[in-house]
Amino acid sequence: MKVWVKWLILGILSILFGLFVLANPIAASVSVTVMAGILFAASGVFQIIAGFGEEGMWAKLVGIVIGLFMVLIGVSLMFRPLEGVMSLALLVTILFAATGIARLVTSFSMRDTPFFWPMLISGALTILLAGYIAANFFVVAPSLLGILLGIELLFNGVGLIVLAFFLRTVKDRLQA
Repeated sequence: MKVWVKWLILGILSILFGLFVLANPIAASVSVTVMAGILFAASGVFQIIAGFGEEGMWAKLVGIVIGLFMVLIGVSLMFRPLEGVMSLALLVTILFAATGIARLVTSFSMRDTPFFWPMLISGALTILLAGYIAANFFVVAPSLLGILLGIELLFNGVGLIVLAFFLRTVKDRLQA
């Protein structure tokens, strides 16, 4: 099978999975939360192991304590996924607000360039999105992570399909 065909298939699968996730974003949000819990717990275990290998008592103690917190967060996300969904949705909302504010502030340093308005609008829209989520938090939060995952899978799929056709075109040009 040609390389570009593999990328094309992967892109199509990503789009299909994105549509599947968008069809049931609450279940996807719970799945994302459980997966995040598993990853936090595994990272915490590795952090604890690394903490024991540290030189010095304080470095060892800090490494182990951070690892224990990561394991606790992971276990909490795995066994209480609905609460975890709400916590992660709150974190995403805060990150949207912070990045929106950062873009607004950055835009004013670009005032004399053609990039001022796109940056200003991007920041303002991100802040409005964070405000919308915050104003409707208990309605939006359960499905927010699933919606964001679905959109990312769609964008990823489109990007992979474009890459596949690019690779096919480049290979045709190189062979000509």
